[in-house]
Amino acid sequence: MTGTLTASDTETTTARPRRWRGSSPPTQVLVLTGRSLRALLADPRVVVFSLLQPLVMLVLFSQVFGNALRGSVAAQGGSYINYLLPAILVTTGIGSATQSGVGLITDMKNGVLNRFRALPIRLGSVLVARSIADLVRTAVQLVVLLLAAVVLFDFSPAGGIFGSLGALGLALLVSWSLGWVFLALASWVRKEEVMQSIGFLAMFPLMFASSAFVPLDALPEWLQVVATVNPLTYAIDASRHLALAAPVGTGVLSAAGTSGLLLFLGAAAAMRGFRRPL
Repeated sequence: MTGTLTASDTETTTARPRRWRGSSPPTQVLVLTGRSLRALLADPRVVVFSLLQPLVMLVLFSQVFGNALRGSVAAQGGSYINYLLPAILVTTGIGSATQSGVGLITDMKNGVLNRFRALPIRLGSVLVARSIADLVRTAVQLVVLLLAAVVLFDFSPAGGIFGSLGALGLALLVSWSLGWVFLALASWVRKEEVMQSIGFLAMFPLMFASSAFVPLDALPEWLQVVATVNPLTYAIDASRHLALAAPVGTGVLSAAGTSGLLLFLGAAAAMRGFRRPL
């Protein structure tokens, strides 16, 4: 005996299963950021050495240049550690930014990104999550560095806690923008050795040919010219002015605006290069 199909039966028969299109981009970024942070914490050696490196730089530079430059920087910071630390915050952030590109290339080589491409995950979410995870790592480094300077070296700038936090925030912005630049380079270069060489060539000449460790008038004349056009000098000076409660003028806005522009251009280039086949 043949029964009669009701309307509800017809709808059930003809209905097609809904295709799962994945979670929302914010959820993807949150989950992928957590994955990157857990991968970092999985190896305690990486955590320890990433925290020790900026502390070693702080100790070395403060002890090597401290006595020699005490008089030169007295008018600016009162002590060499007050003059030095804002620069160490910026240079540490730049060093962390170079690791963003290396980390992305590592994910490309170990097959993680191939698995992501087979899932309903936006490729842009992968890059954003990587940049946020690296920013969190850098923030932890800089906070530990700042606390160590206060406890061990009596860091006490005229700007107080708000000036110091302002310098830290500007250093994070500079680091985040350069992190996107190195992510863009990594998405196109895709070789760890090349990325490490680029990071070395980008970091050390910019760092030493600037006002990071000595005032500009203490440099040789030819190096003063290089340091004057070095964009890192302006970021360091802006961070230093915030910490030392010096007149900032347009320096902070210029550093923030330049960082924002680099972030936008780096993100656009990274997204485009990342979509290329592996």
